Amino acid sequence: QVQLVESGGGLVQAGGSLRLSCAASGRTFSRYAMGWFRQAPGKEREIVAAINWSGGNTYYADSGKGRFTISRDNAKNTVYLQMNSLKPEDTAVYYCAASDPIYGFSTRVHHYTYWGQGTQVTVSS
Repeated sequence: QVQLVESGGGLVQAGGSLRLSCAASGRTFSRYAMGWFRQAPGKEREIVAAINWSGGNTYYADSGKGRFTISRDNAKNTVYLQMNSLKPEDTAVYYCAASDPIYGFSTRVHHYTYWGQGTQVTVSS
């Protein structure tokens, strides 16, 4: 069982940067693939980035490719999302999530079992 808490969201001007953090509890954290997702009002939740248990394999949705970087520090039970060159269309609630090791490295939202409460990111023009 894993518990997740996001932090680092806030209000930023277009072109600025934010680093989101997700603190996890659970002794098997290092074996979980981790993902960042976002959801804007009236829209479906969508994947932003994912990272496998070792950190050696990553995935980025086209929306953030070249601007966002996902990383993890298993010793600190923490996953990060560095967001640069932010755009107003990046405005959303951002969630971190953990996928059970049985699914391997997955980008499918329905494979993610544990979710944080979300953190609001607002990008002004």
